[in-house]
Amino acid sequence: MRMQFFSILTTLGVVTLGALAGLGQPAERSFPVAAGARIEIINHFGRVSATVDGEKQKADAETVSFAMVSAGGVAGSEIKIRASQTLIQIEVAPVDVKKRIDLNLTVPPRTRLKIETREGEVRIGGDIASAEVRTVTGTIAADVPTENVRYSLLWTASRPRFLSDFELSKIKEKAGGKFRIDGTYSDGPAPNSDKKPLPLHEEDLDREERSAEGASEKKSRKQKNDKKAGLVTLDLETARGIILLNIPPNEVTRDLRERPLTNAAMSIIRSGDSLLMEAIRRAAPQYYGDYMRTLPPLKLEPRFAERRKVEDPGYSGLKVASVRVSDINNRAVGDLTGTDFEVLEGSTEREVISVRPATAPFNLVLLLDVSGSVENYVNFIRKAARNFVNTVDARDRIAVVTFNDDVHVVSKFTTDKAELSSSLDTFDAGGATAYYDALAYTLAETLRPLKGERTAIVVLTDGDDNRSFLPFDSMLSSIEESGALIYPLYVPSALVAASASDANASMDALRSRYLQGDLTSKAKLEGDRLAKVSGGVYYEISKLSQLQSAYEDIVSQLRTAYEIEYRSEPGNLEAGVSPRLRIRTKQPNTFVQIRSVEQRSARN
Repeated sequence: MRMQFFSILTTLGVVTLGALAGLGQPAERSFPVAAGARIEIINHFGRVSATVDGEKQKADAETVSFAMVSAGGVAGSEIKIRASQTLIQIEVAPVDVKKRIDLNLTVPPRTRLKIETREGEVRIGGDIASAEVRTVTGTIAADVPTENVRYSLLWTASRPRFLSDFELSKIKEKAGGKFRIDGTYSDGPAPNSDKKPLPLHEEDLDREERSAEGASEKKSRKQKNDKKAGLVTLDLETARGIILLNIPPNEVTRDLRERPLTNAAMSIIRSGDSLLMEAIRRAAPQYYGDYMRTLPPLKLEPRFAERRKVEDPGYSGLKVASVRVSDINNRAVGDLTGTDFEVLEGSTEREVISVRPATAPFNLVLLLDVSGSVENYVNFIRKAARNFVNTVDARDRIAVVTFNDDVHVVSKFTTDKAELSSSLDTFDAGGATAYYDALAYTLAETLRPLKGERTAIVVLTDGDDNRSFLPFDSMLSSIEESGALIYPLYVPSALVAASASDANASMDALRSRYLQGDLTSKAKLEGDRLAKVSGGVYYEISKLSQLQSAYEDIVSQLRTAYEIEYRSEPGNLEAGVSPRLRIRTKQPNTFVQIRSVEQRSARN
């Protein structure tokens, strides 16, 4: 799919990396350019990133800078550059076809870009004038101003896969299995309507410029008109890639098909969590809009809870803070006493009256992945869940939620272990995995009414999501603000499948104990991040015998917390955790997480 980018222009100077090597920086280069310059890039052997440098606004100071990144370095013959004030052409031609070379460019505002890759990702960011991109399977991610956007998106060998932060026109199916989305979008003032717009395709522009003697003057005039209107033109073509418009690539889910909302997604929308709602809107804009029209006006949750004044004539000046202390590995630290803590309000140290172990019960959600389809898989999940129920303290309230394509509440909060055990016989396994949606649902629907109480989520899963509306990163701030501890127990699906389907496993105790499995690297990283963000602990299970040990450790971690009674400043009746409050320990490499603060009445 090679394009004929490089026409023969006598005004261009040729630069080789051999000349750059003498400067001591063979992988970097800058070129001065005129306003509205055009940059053409062919890189079939890596990624291309082009970002606008918004600080360089003066025409006489505009430059194009680029860096070439490769694990093996870049030889002089591997990059071909032709440069003038108005046009820069770059072609990557490594000596080894297996060698990867990435290009990272910084360009002035209103630059015109033309980029071709194969598998390499293309990222474009900032106030460009136009971008024409061709790729085979590479992701095309454009993040541009939306005051005045004209777009043409084409898939030549697959159905469209895309996400956009603004509403696009309907998909049109063309001959030969091609699909196109064309249209305009504006969230700013309307452009000057009496000016003729630029042609959408750069080939049309070139043809028009060559057809008349005054092409250069016409081109300059049109560029000025479009610049005044703030027009951004996107002409993006891919064979089988993904196109993202103003969507960060790390916020993309694995399933890009627009589909009806699940119960979990609808509950998340009803929660009023604006960040999670926005992520679902991006994934399913049509169904999101249809569902929103059925709801009364929503009161969105503030990102930071408002502190309130509490009138208490019996206030004694004493407060009790519930805290958890962890080490650098995020594990709870026990056996601390009053002499180990310091309490400050602002810059003033407060008197610590007493420190005692926290005794309040926990509200635990057991979140079970039942998306497997292996015969007898469900029996493994039931047995594992019952073992956890039997391990926790009798005072703790437990709810059981299962998930596959959607979420299902198996049991609401209860301390009745017999009832919990019975409820575990009511579900079956099978289907896809909407793990992230299930986590967000648990926060929004199950735990939100218990805000301020001690809450935790224990997850039993293989960690791989393939069906959620929510991307992983969109949940993290909501998890942190919820105050719920998360304990992910990640069990490789191969380990579960082998143990569950082997009818003779019980006949070989040694094999059952040391049966191995593997997790994906993505699942490992996400499990560790979930635990760190929430204050919990991540458990990677590689042997079946580790499950019970993990349960016992979780219970021990939950029970290791403190209630610190201290004397607050007179008249300080603020309820909740004040941002002025700081609690720390004198032990090295320890961290204090404040869960809640309550006033102590003089009547107590």
